[in-house]
Amino acid sequence: MKTELKAKFLQHILAKKNENEGFTLIELLVVIIIIGILSAIALPSFLNQANKAKQSEAKTYIGSMNRAQQAFYLEKNSFASQADFGTLGLGIATQTTNYVYKIAGGGGTNTVVTNQAATVLATAPLKSYVGGVGVVVQSGTSEATTIAILCEANAARVNSGADVTPVTDVTSCPTSFSSLSK
Repeated sequence: MKTELKAKFLQHILAKKNENEGFTLIELLVVIIIIGILSAIALPSFLNQANKAKQSEAKTYIGSMNRAQQAFYLEKNSFASQADFGTLGLGIATQTTNYVYKIAGGGGTNTVVTNQAATVLATAPLKSYVGGVGVVVQSGTSEATTIAILCEANAARVNSGADVTPVTDVTSCPTSFSSLSK
């Protein structure tokens, strides 16, 4: 009886060993299909996040340019022009990998200046940004103050750069742009 029990035990162990040899083809195909579906869902979302990160550079720089223009106006009683870009003290380049930064207007007696971030010729679909700073006279007190606006293009442009429209009224964005100011 002992030998019979030993034989059955050995047969049981060998049967278990044969069952656990590896994955079947069906199991591998199911795993590959699941990974494919997950990557098809995640990849566009990941690429969109990369573009948002690139666009945050322009939003930050235009906001900084707006604040620097307000300080420049307070000190010199005029806005900085493109020639004065370096005197704003921002420490940013006029062109980065993704954007070209410009100042339209400014200098002299202009009461509105436009800070622009136009996309560089690129393959990434990035939006352009426009900031405007202007002098506004308060109706009740007749005091002059500066106000700023930050606008984002409604649509991204891919291969031809983006057209940037100057701000003419600091209370509203140009057409094809929407306000990011709160």
